[in-house]
Amino acid sequence: MLRLRPGWRTWNASPMPYRPPGEVPPHYRPESVETCWRVPYGERASDARTWAAEHGIRPSGEDAFRTALLLVDCQNTFCLPGFELFVGGRSGRGAVEDNKRLCAFIYRNLHSITEIIPTLDTHTAQQVFHPVFWVDRDGRHPTGGETVITPDDVEAGTWRVNPAVEAWYSGRVDLSAYALHYVRRLTRDGKYPLMIWPYHAMLGGIGHALVSAVEEAVFFHGIARVRPTRFEIKGNHALTENYSALCPEVTEDAEGRPLGVKNTPLGVKNTPLVDHLMTFDAVIVAGQAKSHCVAWTVEDLRSEFAARKPSMTARVCLLEDCTSPVVVPGVIDFTEEAEEAFGRFADAGMRRVRSTDPMDRWGPAG
Repeated sequence: MLRLRPGWRTWNASPMPYRPPGEVPPHYRPESVETCWRVPYGERASDARTWAAEHGIRPSGEDAFRTALLLVDCQNTFCLPGFELFVGGRSGRGAVEDNKRLCAFIYRNLHSITEIIPTLDTHTAQQVFHPVFWVDRDGRHPTGGETVITPDDVEAGTWRVNPAVEAWYSGRVDLSAYALHYVRRLTRDGKYPLMIWPYHAMLGGIGHALVSAVEEAVFFHGIARVRPTRFEIKGNHALTENYSALCPEVTEDAEGRPLGVKNTPLGVKNTPLVDHLMTFDAVIVAGQAKSHCVAWTVEDLRSEFAARKPSMTARVCLLEDCTSPVVVPGVIDFTEEAEEAFGRFADAGMRRVRSTDPMDRWGPAG
């Protein structure tokens, strides 16, 4: 029988210390979440060291119960009004309000979060989901955010690969054949159909960066807990969408060969990240968008954990009030799909929680 220290409880036979939420440092201003600004690293590092000393926050290497916070795509491109793919949800303020709660959650629970792992959606122009990749019969590009390309569209010639893009791949990939294979594969695997998105999360651009207030909170945590932040790049494969942080939508061409450009294998699972997450006693997930990158990331987590270590599933906590679905008023609303997905995750044993819930009360679902 497992013997616990006074004030501790169990979670899958792992000790989880009772640690009440702490205070929010005075530098954090919720109103700053919806703007872009430079984080004063030197000043904030000094603040973090002082804060840790005053509040008894120890280096993360001393944690007996290890908790990972996986932040999915908390980037300007998705989280700031006026940027390319702002996730407003039905309220129109979704990602802004989510990140206000997320920042406060990080600060209040500095002592309980062992490591923060932000993912960064990372794109360039000539990718399969961007307008320049496709043309219609008149040579016009699709409208980003309004165009869905189906197998019927490609078979009928309504949309085809841009000849200029295809020429660049000449001798390496039969891009027209691959494009048809790609949209068919999405349908066969029950994925979302190919949506042509506005250019977004462009590598080197301001939209690619973390929201400034989130970046500041993550940086503060890294200094206070003396823990490197583990950044994960996703979405930089030209020939596939990559909603999940763990695996792209399509990983093989029509002949079953791994996708690749210039002999570089692409479209592979992020097995190192799965391996790393499995070393933690709890994995908390937040970010954008609930209906897309968060949902597919959690689905891949569920699948990987179920296959490799089923007990890990009950250690996943979904921060419900720190994520919102894609809603384009008058065009498309993925709220119901997001709720259905989170319902499946809860049925599998994951925990649906809120950022204001004391972490010591989180345990296996059901």
